[in-house]
Amino acid sequence: MGYVRTALLMAAMTGLFLAAGWLIGGQGGMAIAFLLAAGMNLFAYWNSDKMVLRMYNAQEVNRTTAPALYGIVEQLAQRAGLPMPRVYIVEADQPNAFATGRNPENAAVCATTGLLRLMSHEEIAGVLGHELAHVKNRDTLTMTITATIAGAIGMLANMAMWSSMFGGYGRDDDNRGGGMGAIGAILVMLLAPLAAMLVQMAISRTREYEADRMGAQFSGHPLWLASALGKLNEGVQRIENPEAQAHPATAHLFIMNPLSGQGAMDNLFSTHPNVENRIRRLREMAGDLTASRSNGPWR
Repeated sequence: MGYVRTALLMAAMTGLFLAAGWLIGGQGGMAIAFLLAAGMNLFAYWNSDKMVLRMYNAQEVNRTTAPALYGIVEQLAQRAGLPMPRVYIVEADQPNAFATGRNPENAAVCATTGLLRLMSHEEIAGVLGHELAHVKNRDTLTMTITATIAGAIGMLANMAMWSSMFGGYGRDDDNRGGGMGAIGAILVMLLAPLAAMLVQMAISRTREYEADRMGAQFSGHPLWLASALGKLNEGVQRIENPEAQAHPATAHLFIMNPLSGQGAMDNLFSTHPNVENRIRRLREMAGDLTASRSNGPWR
């Protein structure tokens, strides 16, 4: 059901973008919006991982430079049936982690130095299992596309604002080809960015719950991730992440929202599910997995 919901939400995001183009410029505006979305998504497909890693000045490590971290990722990847991803470390006090890459063959997982200092070996395994679940589900591509479209909708809103301010919608209805002119520009300016943000956040929350479940299966110990989430929640509320503050559009990539703590419930404006809800679900899984672990004990 999560995959169906994600597909519907992505379709809604694309439809919203095309509708914004139509409201601004009619059929011509919708065609331009479609071409713009296609171009941006192609660029994001090939370059998003490099862009994100560069934003955070991530440094690639290997078996020699970070043997413990690399070994955890290697074992989890084997258990998940995934190719070995590239492994990166970001110099940041805030404990956090993220994954990126267009597919499992071109994936990267990244942990902050704050996470490596704060977490036990088992908790790090829980966190990185979550990130590898995103890789296996190709969530990194899904979230990159939604972030790209959301950014493009914001761009259309800015174009609408400037065009309406400088009289760009003084044409008659025939020239607009069905667009709503100034009214459409105002609607796009006010409503489109908000709607895009809500859809993007809904997709992110859906994927986070699924990654928690699958990641716990990869490690074989849901309580490892549950314990890590509790520490992560405390850490992001105490320690700022300046790089994330400078690039808020990347917040949904992290296992925990790097910009602020979570509220008491899963609300419309949350990029991540409520931490207590995530921990509760993992604890419910623990009893079932304790009885029978098909993957065998963690080494």
